[in-house]
Amino acid sequence: MPLSGIRVVDLTRIIAGPFCTQLLADLGAEVIKIEPPGRGDPVRGQGAIRDGLSWYFAQFNRNKKSITLDLYAEEGKAVLADLLRQADVLVENYRPGVLARMGFDAARLAALNPALIVGSVNGYGSTGPYVDRPAFDFIAQAMGGFMSVTGAPGEPVRAGPPIADLVAGLYAALGIVAALLARARGPDGGPGSGQGQRVEASLTGGLISMLAYFSAHYLATGQLPERTGNDHPVVYPYGLFHASDGDVAIAPSTPVHVRRLLETLGLAPLLDDPAFADNAARVRNRDRLRELIDERIGAATVDAWIERLNSAGVPCGRVMDLRDVFADPQVLAQEMVLEVEHPGHGPVRMTGFPVKLGGTPARIRRPAPRLGEHTEAVLREIGYAAEHIAELQAAGIV
Repeated sequence: MPLSGIRVVDLTRIIAGPFCTQLLADLGAEVIKIEPPGRGDPVRGQGAIRDGLSWYFAQFNRNKKSITLDLYAEEGKAVLADLLRQADVLVENYRPGVLARMGFDAARLAALNPALIVGSVNGYGSTGPYVDRPAFDFIAQAMGGFMSVTGAPGEPVRAGPPIADLVAGLYAALGIVAALLARARGPDGGPGSGQGQRVEASLTGGLISMLAYFSAHYLATGQLPERTGNDHPVVYPYGLFHASDGDVAIAPSTPVHVRRLLETLGLAPLLDDPAFADNAARVRNRDRLRELIDERIGAATVDAWIERLNSAGVPCGRVMDLRDVFADPQVLAQEMVLEVEHPGHGPVRMTGFPVKLGGTPARIRRPAPRLGEHTEAVLREIGYAAEHIAELQAAGIV
């Protein structure tokens, strides 16, 4: 697997950091999740819980090992230091400065392991006036401009999934893989420096980078984009249209696709009308054009239009709920639903691997761990004797 042999010490919890380390684990890294004794990651008690297992936790912590460690105690910090000496990557999602106050500032980490790559996932970044503020996904969606351009005119709307958390975790994983490559290979393709570096991804910064044509429009014109609901703000017709028994998403983003759509609907003459002759005109007159298209779409069912439009080469799709999604033949063919056997809990279904590698594919190597399941084994691997481990257990350190 691509990251086989890479050891990751994972201090993260909740979702942004665990998503980052889940991606690394799926690609073969040995991820050692450090959790507080007796409590563990709070997500162990959140979401849908069946037979004592959070399926939310199971999805984001697959392929990892778990050890318990009291990081408030000096003995626990000493164990962490020993782990870091033999690690390739440390990932944390504390607020900036917390890790340093724990005794692991940049200088200490470099002294412990000069090759260590330190990944940090946080709310706003480690510089600027907001570094000490707490942040969660909803706050990042609000302050990153995302909500200002999402939804219909009226109240701003957040995305349903925790998109800020997920984007930050994705960027952090990408940065960590890039840092591993830089450590191993120099800019000319020769040997790398062997030195680690800091990798940082923030929830707010990640979402700002995803503003796409909204940010381009504002930076070019100084004009605030309007919320347009399901209509595309830049091209039209592109949006949600109403069939006789439901909704159809249609996305003809080029002039070729627009012509195909209008020809299929029997509306091709509109392209000779100055009100609809080019994209700018169609955007200005979107309300009129929507009425004309909806009138035609409303004459047949969703299934009929999905068949006709796809046959004509017009991008379209039905609006599916999760029951539809996880039963869809294309989703199943892409193995985007996995079934993982969890000892004591039976099979657990979860989302699959979105990146398909032809030669070194991601795979499930182990289910999400029980709290502290691998404590003894991991400590033995880094050289701790059985007597020392027993002492740490008796003292409640592990």
